[in-house]
Amino acid sequence: MATFLYKLGRLSFRRRRYVALLWVLLLGGIGYASSAAPAPPADSFSMPGTDSQKAFDLLDERFPAASAEGATARVVIRAPEGEKITDPAAKAEVNQLVTALGKGPQVAGVADPYKANAVSKDGTSAYASVTYKVISTELTDKTHDALTDATDKTRAEGFTVETGGDAVQAEQEMGGSAELIGIAVSAVVLVITFGSLIAAGLPLLTAVIGVGIGVSGIAALGSVLNLSGTTSTLAMMIGLAVGIDYALFIVSRYRAEIAEGREPEEAAGRATGTAGSAVVFAGLTVIVALAGLSVVNIPMLTKMGLAAAATVAIAVLIALTMIPALLGFAGKRALRRKDRKNLAKPAAAHGARDAKDAKPNLGTRWARLVLRRPVTVLLIGVLGLGAVAVPATSLELGLPDEGTSAPDTTQRKAYDMLSESFGAGFNGPLMVTVDTGGAKGAAAAAKTVGTSLAKVDGVAAVTPASVNPAGDTAIITVVPATGPSDHKTEELVKTIRSTASGLEADTDSDVLVTGQTAMTIDFSQTLNDALLPYLGLVVGLAFLLLMLVFRSVLVPLKAALGFLLSVAAALGAVVAVFQWGWLADIVGVDQPGPIMSMMPIFMIGVVFGLAMDYEVFLVTRMREAYVHGARPAEAVVTGFKHGGRVVGAAAIIMISVFSGFIMENDDMIKMMGFGLAIAVFFDAFVVRMAIVPAVLALLGKSAWWLPRWLDKILPNVDVEGEKLHKALPPSSSPAAEEERELEPVRG
Repeated sequence: MATFLYKLGRLSFRRRRYVALLWVLLLGGIGYASSAAPAPPADSFSMPGTDSQKAFDLLDERFPAASAEGATARVVIRAPEGEKITDPAAKAEVNQLVTALGKGPQVAGVADPYKANAVSKDGTSAYASVTYKVISTELTDKTHDALTDATDKTRAEGFTVETGGDAVQAEQEMGGSAELIGIAVSAVVLVITFGSLIAAGLPLLTAVIGVGIGVSGIAALGSVLNLSGTTSTLAMMIGLAVGIDYALFIVSRYRAEIAEGREPEEAAGRATGTAGSAVVFAGLTVIVALAGLSVVNIPMLTKMGLAAAATVAIAVLIALTMIPALLGFAGKRALRRKDRKNLAKPAAAHGARDAKDAKPNLGTRWARLVLRRPVTVLLIGVLGLGAVAVPATSLELGLPDEGTSAPDTTQRKAYDMLSESFGAGFNGPLMVTVDTGGAKGAAAAAKTVGTSLAKVDGVAAVTPASVNPAGDTAIITVVPATGPSDHKTEELVKTIRSTASGLEADTDSDVLVTGQTAMTIDFSQTLNDALLPYLGLVVGLAFLLLMLVFRSVLVPLKAALGFLLSVAAALGAVVAVFQWGWLADIVGVDQPGPIMSMMPIFMIGVVFGLAMDYEVFLVTRMREAYVHGARPAEAVVTGFKHGGRVVGAAAIIMISVFSGFIMENDDMIKMMGFGLAIAVFFDAFVVRMAIVPAVLALLGKSAWWLPRWLDKILPNVDVEGEKLHKALPPSSSPAAEEERELEPVRG
């Protein structure tokens, strides 16, 4: 591996113009294709095999005129104080509103509240349901304006009118600048780390090109592969972070090789052969974790994972080819001006090394501190993360609804008005389908089912059945007594489904439960069922990859356990902020509520890949020192001496990229950005920087133990470059002769 990448790095360095041109042409070509492609589709929560999805598909087939996939709006009207919505004057005003709503563009139909029994018992409120012919993302500005104009006119007459549903246009707030914030902070960190604008600019340039290719590719294939806009956002989030980090490690190693007296081409080859090998395996762990989301069997999550994995693969390829090519243009200008001057002086390498030894860097000092007190550091790290993880024990999963919207939005006001006037369950009605399998008689069967469901505890109301023209399918609306996110509503859905078998036998029909609330419950259950298989797949494959990299059993095991600690602490922080409301104003959480169902499994996938990045980058340097003769403690110090500063900078960059997405309007992106940022912080600075060296210090040589029989089976990928250094001719520079100088451990 290292030898092949060494040759690739030198080739890219020599053919730098062709390599750079190739990537730029690729970016331009895919960018052009994306600009000519249709707009991406909306997010879809299809869940093959679930009862709610089967019922939804049935409705789409048997009730095409109902626009089952179309957007909906629910207009809630409350009469002026002291009046009734059933008064003649109020009724006339509501009828005018219903007529105006029905004349709007793209409207499939409007349910008259007086005919649909949508008037509250106290007579003060009513609601009209509007169904559109298209999904929410395909609604035009004229359609949104028509809805707003109709409600504004009624509001001007003294009525309280609020609107909910996915057809309502969200208020535009500050957002969309997340990637710019991440890039800006990353630039500052890179300049501080490298002390050179040219060296700092290389990772940013290649990361932007890589993300541009990845996101443009998603946009170009969006309509063909049904990739939504959210898919692009998450691919950008992950791709930008790893793209900068991967390039950072190779550029950093190149600068170290130049400082030891090597020529630029040789330095680029060695940097690609050594740091590039770590990049390959770090990238593979991220790709495995993201692609592994396919086992969940939720198409939306699968596409998000595969798209992000493809973007990571592009970031790896760019780091291995374009970075050496750009280093060919930069040459020794990638070094700080001071370092370039030192290189020009006689014996500059010796002087630079002596100066560095006289003043150990922060990574060296920190490693020595951990080695002196490994048990103390280990206990503090584990107990600290354990304390932060405590809130995760009260994790409540769900999907965001209008009850979690900001209190001043029309969606939240409509939600509260419905709850007050009709009951909390009206915000999450259940749709029960009765299918007689092509035979007429659905009306009679539905009547029997409805009568039985009305007697179930937790049911507030059951509406009369709607039967399709063929007479073989009916819809019954069941209104729970509790809200859509209430645990009792979930129990009600389970109760209805458990009694469905008896009803099916009595009516000779299939009875299925669907609706947004049922879909949410099934979505959460599907994710929960897939969690353990997903963990087993991802951790197992990554464990094998890390065994190949480190030739050890205990190091991969330690890496996996450290990851579990990181992700548990990160989930605890997410629960504290987004569910409990701690620091909600600072983070921008309008309304605390349940954690999104996909958050734990998606966070596990992404964080596992990123955690293994830092494990590979940091511990590979330790393994390299150990292979070249260092004692275990010396190897730990040497790894931190050369890699601690760079890993710290990489973590800060990744945290800044993810933190920028906290400003996005999308609740899922906001929560994901916060969760990933805090997880990287815990994993990089607590687990990898503190717990890992403490554990390695306690294990000693045992950390690098591998059974002989397993050593013979596993292929030697030579990530540490042992074969490469044996194959290369010895350098004539004095610095090169001391290349493998080890950092002494001082008590």
